[in-house]
Amino acid sequence: MTGDYKALKLIASSNPHIRNNEDTRSIMLDVIIALVPALAWSIYRFGFRALVSALVSVASAMCWEWLYRKALKKPQMLGDLSAAVTGLLLAMVCPVTLPYWMLVVGNFFAIVIVKQLYGGLGKNFMNPALAGRAALVACYSTQMTSWIAAGEKAPLSLSGVDVVTAATPMALMKSDFATLTATHSIGDMFIGWIGGSAGEISSMMLLIGGLYLIFRKVISWHIPVAYIGTVALLALLFPHGNDPVQYMLYSVCGGGLMLGAFFMATDYVTSPVTKKGQLIFGVGCGLLTVFIRTFGSYPEGVCYSILLMNCTVWIIDKHVKPVRFGVDPAAEKAKAKEAAKK
Repeated sequence: MTGDYKALKLIASSNPHIRNNEDTRSIMLDVIIALVPALAWSIYRFGFRALVSALVSVASAMCWEWLYRKALKKPQMLGDLSAAVTGLLLAMVCPVTLPYWMLVVGNFFAIVIVKQLYGGLGKNFMNPALAGRAALVACYSTQMTSWIAAGEKAPLSLSGVDVVTAATPMALMKSDFATLTATHSIGDMFIGWIGGSAGEISSMMLLIGGLYLIFRKVISWHIPVAYIGTVALLALLFPHGNDPVQYMLYSVCGGGLMLGAFFMATDYVTSPVTKKGQLIFGVGCGLLTVFIRTFGSYPEGVCYSILLMNCTVWIIDKHVKPVRFGVDPAAEKAKAKEAAKK
């Protein structure tokens, strides 16, 4: 052995000794970057109130996390940007006309009740932003279902201002599909010349953001493809109207499907670990979304389908566990049966 061994720098770490530069902050930063195109489009379509709502939502989410951890004397985790992502996503699944204080209430439920009370990042069993939205719908259904008309600008303050509202494409798809096709083309739906939530109107911008996340390897393709593919297939097989392809395209481009498939259902904490499990999860989300859209009184089903599937992740992970290297599955089952008999 040549050289001075004392000059060697040895680093001890736990197995498997794999290192990279990815951490929670970098992942969350990528998610924020991926959401910028959809946010920018919502500002262009609805005015600067969309930006103010997003900033209020992000600030309140981070404030609730800081207050909770300060009160319980826990280390502050604001630097990981997970609270900022939750606040931004919540703003994007709410109407742009929603009062600011309601966003603060929604973030309290998302951050404190759903995330922090279960132990913080990595321990919540459902998506905090979607849980916050569900809570707002339950508490303030009128405000959460009042949508600004396509092409209208929302004033920064709604006090004393009459805002023109209209039915969303999803509501028209459920009640009068012929009116929807006469009012909005598929191009309008894809680009975002429609009404709806701040971050759901442009499938094109959301697709750009989703592809960015896949390119950056923040998410894999399994859940988005399984989710969107299931919705598309069912819409094609059971259409409303005379043109199955047209109904399928409206179903895919309308509502929160793109946002849910790329940004909500792919949440690391509340989605399965294995690729097979992710495919099952995506298919389940798609089935529930179509079921709620078709048979439920509420025209959109993305939020509740993902929340319901979040509750099944534990059983999916349990039954699709990969076989450990060198282990015979049949022998393991026989051993388990023998142990059960004793």
